[in-house]
Amino acid sequence: MFHKEGHSLIILFFIVITTDVIMLEMLIDDQSYLKLILQTFSLILFVFILWFFRNPKRNILKNPEIILSPADGKVVLIEEVDEVEFFNEKKIKVSIFLSPLDIHVNRYPVSGKVLYSKYHKGKYLVAWHPKSSDKNERSTIVIENKKFGKIMYRQIAGAVARRVVNYAKVDSFVEQGDDSGFIKFGSRVDIFLSKNCKLKVNVGDKVKGGITIIA
Repeated sequence: MFHKEGHSLIILFFIVITTDVIMLEMLIDDQSYLKLILQTFSLILFVFILWFFRNPKRNILKNPEIILSPADGKVVLIEEVDEVEFFNEKKIKVSIFLSPLDIHVNRYPVSGKVLYSKYHKGKYLVAWHPKSSDKNERSTIVIENKKFGKIMYRQIAGAVARRVVNYAKVDSFVEQGDDSGFIKFGSRVDIFLSKNCKLKVNVGDKVKGGITIIA
């Protein structure tokens, strides 16, 4: 299964690569290594596109007592920060880096009402850069949850990622683990938690969206 955000790109690449393979067959001698190399590269590129937009079905167990990871990837930073966009108070920030090989579907970490959803234009620093959370192109979402109060997460574009897709709409009610958006080609997701939350992850841990318990 492939994510809907990749359907048009997959079709486009299929047409371009099919045309490329046929043209190479017509224009280059059958014994040419150059033709083989170019065709192989085209097919590898198409396989990568399919791999990147994969969206495997997951058995997500919704639990109001926990906060689930909003993304697949690696925990690269856990720190106390002054969150100034929405809360204007200190929060614990957990940063998850998504490499181009990770599944890039984002998921709601908790169920609740969307209070805030805002897109910000910005730079394209590498996603693991400390300032990428505030300087890069990004979308910030806040969900009000009965148990945990207000939970904020932020989708951040990286040096390669050039499009942040966010499905959260203000005043809508969302379900934990459901598809909340997508970031194309390498990125980062930060989640901001109360200092009273009991973290269940450490820096260096691999996490899965909708599966791994963050807190």
